Amino acid sequence: MDLEAVLEKIDGSRADIVKEMVDMIRIPAIAPVNGGRGEGERADHLVSRLQGYDSIERIDVPDDTDPSVTRPNILARKNGKEEGTVWIVAHMDTVPVGDLDDWESPPFEPRIENGRIYGRGTEDNGQAVISSMFASKFIEGKDLKKRSIGIAYVADEETTSAMGIAYLLDRGYFSEKDVFIVPDWGSPGGKHIEVAEKNLIWLNFEVSGRSTHGSTPDKGVNALRASSHLIVELEKEFAKEFPGCDPMFMPPRSTFEPTRSIATVENVNTVPGYHEFSMDIRLLPEYDMDDVVITARRAASCISEKYGADISVVEIQRHRSGRQSSTEDPAYLALRDSVKYVTGSEPTSVGVGGATCANFFRAKGYNAYVWETGGGTLHTPNEYVVIEDIVTDAKVFATLFYKLCV
Repeated sequence: MDLEAVLEKIDGSRADIVKEMVDMIRIPAIAPVNGGRGEGERADHLVSRLQGYDSIERIDVPDDTDPSVTRPNILARKNGKEEGTVWIVAHMDTVPVGDLDDWESPPFEPRIENGRIYGRGTEDNGQAVISSMFASKFIEGKDLKKRSIGIAYVADEETTSAMGIAYLLDRGYFSEKDVFIVPDWGSPGGKHIEVAEKNLIWLNFEVSGRSTHGSTPDKGVNALRASSHLIVELEKEFAKEFPGCDPMFMPPRSTFEPTRSIATVENVNTVPGYHEFSMDIRLLPEYDMDDVVITARRAASCISEKYGADISVVEIQRHRSGRQSSTEDPAYLALRDSVKYVTGSEPTSVGVGGATCANFFRAKGYNAYVWETGGGTLHTPNEYVVIEDIVTDAKVFATLFYKLCV
């Protein structure tokens, strides 16, 4: 079957694409650390939907927070004649749903409306799971004169990736002959290919004061007040120490965002004696993450001395950015040309703050490219994917397979 026939098959598969997405999203895939049972049931379902592959390998990894749960990874391959595999890498897990009151419909009961599919995990990363499935569906193994076609569905991307892509890389499941495409960040019309990411570091701030009655605040140490001033101090110090700007990145600066915060007290008339909050930090590659921790502890010491609270700064995780992927590599040029062939527009290269599986490949010295169409509702209530974007992505990836595999 030639390329145009394959693209026509994908075009005619919209009803099947919608059904596959809906059936998958109905199966939650949330990490145990976030209150879920992992990706096991979703992986079982996806293995049953992958057909026509020469091999389907499932690698189950015990969860490091709950040994009763295994975190599955799926590697499906159609064998080509030459060395190397063109991999599309998508993750099966999702973030938690958050406040259900913010959703217009149940997050795991997909709603189809105005050309969109609503539900938790539809964009992140269901779009890539389904587009890669249909990109490879109509290309037969006997037609692969060059590299193999590979689909990797991995676990644990939303937390540490230690039981997902990092585990697979450390155990040699990929090679330097392979090509890595990671559809986990998108732009309208697919106008950008992501080739670099920022450093990622998550910090937790534990603020211990002394609780007392709201009418006698001088007898206590208000941990919430100390936390509030600490956030302001951190923003000031981070801006001073890390002012750099790199126009290749979106956004072009380092970002320091207060995110998670625990509840303090249930009643209004008690001064809280303890508060805890976290920060999500995306640091331009030119800076050292150790300096972020030093700056955070210096700010915490200042606020501790001023308000009398004990403050601990705890590092939750960090990922150092790998080197920027080459824009001269044949894989990049083939992806760029495939996007242009399908969409009519030539994409440009950018860097982003989001942490994807691509960075793990780059840290190992491999080129990896992040591309898909659309994007923007991941991790939000009423997350959705545009059906036409899934079709476009599948057609682009099928075109890429034809260039590098057929």
